[in-house]
Amino acid sequence: MIVRSEADLAALHRVGRIVARVLARMLDALEPGMTTAELDVIGARLLARAGVRSAPQLAYGFPGATCISVNEETAHGIPGRRVIRRGDVVNVDVSAELDGYYADTGGTRVVPPSTGAKDALCAATREALDAALAVARDGARIAGIGRAIETVAKARGLRVNENLGSHGTGRHLHEAPGFIAGYFDPRDRRRLQAGMVITIEPFLSTRSRRLRLAGDGWTLRGLPGNLSAQYEHTIVITRDAPLILTRA
Repeated sequence: MIVRSEADLAALHRVGRIVARVLARMLDALEPGMTTAELDVIGARLLARAGVRSAPQLAYGFPGATCISVNEETAHGIPGRRVIRRGDVVNVDVSAELDGYYADTGGTRVVPPSTGAKDALCAATREALDAALAVARDGARIAGIGRAIETVAKARGLRVNENLGSHGTGRHLHEAPGFIAGYFDPRDRRRLQAGMVITIEPFLSTRSRRLRLAGDGWTLRGLPGNLSAQYEHTIVITRDAPLILTRA
């Protein structure tokens, strides 16, 4: 989507703030002994209370209001019977639609007690997001986003998940400019333009570059023992720093 009016921008800010608040509340609600389904119920109630619709349910018939991935699961985890335990690395991805506009956000938290390695994974992934935001400008190559993420991952001894990436959004959950790699792809000659609405969402892992699809048809997993983190914002490209829509 390209933002064409102040009305577009206001609508995107509204839905962006909602998903940001829901994400924060869900991460704060994490505690040992709860199931991922119970955490998703919290998210579903908050989304309904805010008057928005779950984007993955609306767009793809996803079997949950939010995506919740734990430890070896990297993305698109289906909420269910899995019990969250002390030390688990939990990723929550929240996206929603309001009045025909979409926003998408995500974050990762370690259920205490954590370890230095888990804290470093989360810190590096947040750093990768900040690095990518810093290069997201009108006229810049889209491949620069992946270069920024990959540079941080290599410096921190981590791997980029190559079959997950950022994407366009705004009027649909996923739209043009399509897949935006989290690594540098020299073949990608596309450029960002002012008003473009995209997500930036680095996925960094301790062991895995390529992920496999689980038998449930949704969940993407790494190698045994792999841990992943993801942080995501929906943004609007400008000539200067991007507008971040998904801040509470």
